[in-house]
Formats: sequence, structure tokens, C-alpha cells
Amino acid sequence: MKIAVLGVGLIGGSIGLAARARLDAEVAGFDPDRELLDRAAELGAIDSAHDSVAAAIQDAELIFCAAPVMALPAIAREALDAAGEGCAVTDVGSVKRDVIAALGSDGRFVGGHPLAGAETSGVEGARADLFDGARWYLTPTSNTQGVLYDRVQRAIADIGARPQAIEAETHDRLMATISHLPHVLANVLVTQAATALSEESEHLPEVGPSFRDATRVAGANPAIWGDIFAGNREAVASEIDAAIARLSEAAELIRSGETDAVTAWHERAGDHRRELVETEIAGGPLHELRVRVPNRPGIVAEIALELGRAGVNIEDMALYPAADMTSGAISLYIAGNDEASRAESLVRELGHDVSRGE
Repeated sequence: MKIAVLGVGLIGGSIGLAARARLDAEVAGFDPDRELLDRAAELGAIDSAHDSVAAAIQDAELIFCAAPVMALPAIAREALDAAGEGCAVTDVGSVKRDVIAALGSDGRFVGGHPLAGAETSGVEGARADLFDGARWYLTPTSNTQGVLYDRVQRAIADIGARPQAIEAETHDRLMATISHLPHVLANVLVTQAATALSEESEHLPEVGPSFRDATRVAGANPAIWGDIFAGNREAVASEIDAAIARLSEAAELIRSGETDAVTAWHERAGDHRRELVETEIAGGPLHELRVRVPNRPGIVAEIALELGRAGVNIEDMALYPAADMTSGAISLYIAGNDEASRAESLVRELGHDVSRGE
């Protein structure tokens, strides 16, 4: 398989390393920064470096667009215009609304976003294992070609990530809450602390571990995060408004001096954190669900999104079109018998025949 990576920073470089190591893929790279492109080749993130998108994607079966958020629609559009009809194009941006609005009508495009990163940026920090166990959201539309969606999700799973389908709008609201808002709050905390403490003393005091932990992401990668905030501005602003309301409630509660109520509030926060960050990934043996479907655009996306909405993860997928191409079967592999049973019920509710694989 030949894969093209457009943008060879941390994420693009890691995709290249993982694809070469785990897919035995030939990886062609493009980046407008020639020095960065040459460095990616030196580090083994790509097999070949190219001066244009068209040259990099020639004969590619799968293209990853790893440019900054605001540049993604343009570079993905350029890739689609130059790619063949059988080539899948995906991206890695953390905001999906604009890129799906621009490109979602093209059945070859599948929006994507890996929840992975590192303390370092740039191709120097790229690692083949960066995506191991990481959730990788995919945002197919009713126009998405099933065969190409399958190619994208299979490649992502094979390099170690856990693909899951989600609607673009839902994705952006979710990211505003669990990813973008924490950066806003960290920025506010350090600004407030620096302002308040500088008024008390010429020399700022040492800060404790709780402050360091809560503000670790403050000011990180300003250019990247400027694009993210701009691209997801409405959802992020709404989350800020909601956070302000909760802070006001917290201020009133603390001001009341009711120790038991404050303690209970603090305990509830601890419970919520454990639910959010300590939940173990559901495991168990894989169960195959064989789904009989008509051959029509969007059928794969319909099923994947329905299961994604219910929190059922498709660990693997295979497509089996009928000889006359009017119908076919989709094999869905779900971890754990209970999850497989839930998936079976959900797919039946969509009107499809489902059977368990042997």
C-alpha cells in the first residue's frame, strides 16, 4: 500500500513511522517547509519527499492531511482534486465542522481526529507508537463511500488506534468540553495568578504541584491553538459560558460557609473525575456480526454512526459486496458479548438483517 502524508509534524510524522512499521506501507511526504520535509525523511518518517501535493499523492491509496486546522480544507481539497476515484482522503484536525462543510459531499473524504499528542511538537517528537490505544474519531457523512471508509478505519486500527464514528457537530461539542475548555481555563488561571501575585510582591512565589498540574497546557503551541479556538469558536464560547455559571455557583456555595455542602460538592467532583478518566476500555473476545445491506451510498456511515452514538466501538470491519453489486454484507467485530448483543439490536432497529458469525 502507498500512503501519502501531507504535513510532517508530530502527527504526520508519527503516522508515517507507524504506517511504515505496521502496515509495511510506502509513505510519500509533502510539507511546504522543505527543511522539515527533509528532516522527516532523515528520521524515517517518510520514504520519499515531494515538492507538491500532486507528486506526493501519485498512486496513493490513502492520504492523511496533517496540516494546521485552518489550512486543512484547502490542502484536502487539493488532494481530492489530484487523487484518483479509488483513493481515500482523511485529515487529523481537532475541529471538524468547517472541513466537513467544505468536503463532506465528496464520497472519498472521511474526516478524522486522533486523540493523541506529546509534550514535544514537530517531527522530532514523532513516534510509531503514538497512537497505541488512542481513540481516533471519524466523521463520515451520508455521501461517504463504504469501501473507502473501511480502508481508513482499518489502517487506523492497524497502526494501533481505536477508530469510532461520530457526527462532526457532536465531535466539536465534545472536544470543546474535554479538550478546548481545559486550555482556556489553564490560560485564565496563569493570567489571574500572575496578575494577582505580582501585585503582592516584586518576586513571584513558588507554585505548588496542583497549580502546575492544572496549568500544564497553558500557552501551548499558540499558533495551533489560535486556529483551534477560531475554528470551534461557538462551541468553545458556549462551554466558557457554562463554566462561568458553574464557577458562580461554586463561589456562592463556598461563600455560604456550609462545610458539609462544600465537602459533598468536592466529593462529587472526585467521583465525576474517576468516571471520566478511570473507566477501563471494555474488553473481551471479538464477536462477528454479519449485516446484510443494500448497496447504496452512506450505508456504512449510517451503521457506524448509530453504533458510535450508543458508545459501541467497532474494533474491525470487513465488506463483502455481492457479485451483482446491488447488495452485500458487512462484518462488524465487537469486543465482548454484551456489547455485541447491543450492537445487534441497534443494527436490527435500523432495519437490517443481522446474524452472528461462527
